[in-house]
Amino acid sequence: MNSHVSGNSSPLVKRRGFIGTVAGGLVAGVGRVASAQQAGNTVVSEVPTSPGPLMRTPAVLMAPRHDGVEVVWAVSKLSRGKVEWKNDSGGSGVAGADHFGFVPQGDEILRVRLDGMQPGTTYQIRAITESADGKDHEASPWKKFRTLDPAASSSSFVVWNDTHQNEETIRKLHAVTPPADFLLWNGDTCNNWDDEAWLIPTLLQPAGQDVSTERPLFLVWGNHDVRGKWAFKVPEMVATPEGRPYYAFRNGPLAVICLHTGEDKPDSHPSFGGRVAFDILRRQQAEWLKETIARPEFRDAPYRIVFCHIPLRWTEEADVSSADYGSGSYDSFSRASRAVWHDSLAAWKTQVVISGHTHSSAWLPATAEFPYAQLVGGGPKTDAATWIEGQASPSSLLIVMKNLAGEIVEHVEFPALAKI
Repeated sequence: MNSHVSGNSSPLVKRRGFIGTVAGGLVAGVGRVASAQQAGNTVVSEVPTSPGPLMRTPAVLMAPRHDGVEVVWAVSKLSRGKVEWKNDSGGSGVAGADHFGFVPQGDEILRVRLDGMQPGTTYQIRAITESADGKDHEASPWKKFRTLDPAASSSSFVVWNDTHQNEETIRKLHAVTPPADFLLWNGDTCNNWDDEAWLIPTLLQPAGQDVSTERPLFLVWGNHDVRGKWAFKVPEMVATPEGRPYYAFRNGPLAVICLHTGEDKPDSHPSFGGRVAFDILRRQQAEWLKETIARPEFRDAPYRIVFCHIPLRWTEEADVSSADYGSGSYDSFSRASRAVWHDSLAAWKTQVVISGHTHSSAWLPATAEFPYAQLVGGGPKTDAATWIEGQASPSSLLIVMKNLAGEIVEHVEFPALAKI
């Protein structure tokens, strides 16, 4: 039984998959990355640590794993890049190779996936960028992060949702949100992608902030993240652990499943212009979900959370008619997603589904019909925005939702589950 206290407030990708190891080994037969410990000399360069005109954004740490992370940054012209790393025990190296023997290259986005790292270990990385003509060199500042650790005794996370390019809200969220094992941005980073120029600043440096500092970033797609004629480019700039918009991972006692709820109207709605096929994606996720919850690291996890942008439950669950959709109504919860995922979520003993979408915070306790609770964040205006902090320990999972003034909006606690 969970406890609850209310507060007073309510690849279709343009680039290749760049990868590298941190231990000098081989990855998928691709290539070897030098290790300073093995080579006996340093591999970090003397490039000045000051991003300038060549690097348009910080080096964003995305999709952390127990064995690595992906680094994504934007450039102003055709460039090549690499990622240097070092750890507290004196190891260092360079990552940057692709499946075809090239180093990372691009005229907009550079991405490097680091593999072979040790779980629960602190690393520092920086991105090195060189223009294709060799005239400009820049380096990002060193950034520290810790790899995830499935065997750890604890886990910490923070959650944003529905920022919708509201720069004041994002700056305040960035200021009040503490370091954590990961930051999960739970959808609707934008309004609609009507202008290609919005993509890079919104996703990689929102409101001018380096949001992955001390909290590497996961992104869950919201319905607005898939709207607009340039939405198809979002996967070029967003890394996920397995290269798709739904994924799962384990960190300490916490098992996390992230799902893509798609749009808040039927695929056939004329506003989509035949661009979306979310019914198919929901069914694909349903099959994947059945397989995922059977894996030992998820089947036996003490705490089980699902993140998805559109809630799977809501306070009022009336059906929206075709006529209502035509007059501007939308789904406040995703009945279509729940229909194909519910049985697996119940079988997995999901403790809570954390969502956004409604711009109004809410807490729906578990019931006999729906044995998983539903927590919904607010936003995007500063007076309605919220952020969530989670702490999983051997004894309990504590989740606290706060507003930007620091007041507690919701406070829930779950006991550890027995193995299924």
